Amino acid sequence: MNKKIRLYFSDKIQSNLVAHLPKEQSHYLKDVMRLKVGGTFSIFNSQGEWKASIQNYEKQAVKIKILEKLRDKKNEKNIWLAFTPIKQNPLNFIIQKGTELGVQRFIPILSERTIVKDINIERLKKIIIESAEQSNRISVPEIDRLENIKNFLISFPKKGCLVFCDINCDKSDLKNILSKKDIGPICILIGPEGDFSENERRLIAELEQSQSISLASNILRAETAAVAAVTLVNYHLNLS
Repeated sequence: MNKKIRLYFSDKIQSNLVAHLPKEQSHYLKDVMRLKVGGTFSIFNSQGEWKASIQNYEKQAVKIKILEKLRDKKNEKNIWLAFTPIKQNPLNFIIQKGTELGVQRFIPILSERTIVKDINIERLKKIIIESAEQSNRISVPEIDRLENIKNFLISFPKKGCLVFCDINCDKSDLKNILSKKDIGPICILIGPEGDFSENERRLIAELEQSQSISLASNILRAETAAVAAVTLVNYHLNLS
């Protein structure tokens, strides 16, 4: 089996299942990877990862057969990333690297100073799936529809921890913040390019689940802050 070929499969998977892959994945296997009939690869979803073989190339799809289960889904840290939309290329970077680093849920939010007011959710879902395929993870992160920051804060889980990356925070103790065994999810909040307004900062600070942290003494770009914050949270969670 070519370990480089991993494809996301949204339907239920079980041994000896015969199914068809969509046109885009069929083209990838046949024309890009040039996998022959009888060749094997792996498919995955939240149920785990399975070995599959090519049964036949048909006109609009490829017929495959599920052979055996390769691995189960691992227990993963429930990390969310809330961010305000930014330009397409840096946003793609956030989604790609966040997926690679284990983010379970992406939450785009609108704030008073958000410049980009709309994002293509379906396009970002494709980037998420591609990043999951390439990074060898089994779970595929969710991405929410845009919501304003007030609604996001009101609906934030009572047992959750909101890690607010605050450029005005002098110091923080992320290790102790994340040491509580009963917290979850852990949601990282990244502000817009012009930072949150004073009113929004007050709402964030008043949220009982909110904890401010400092990432650096310098001002970071949104995509840099997102990757740095997820990396730091992952590091401390893996220590516990």
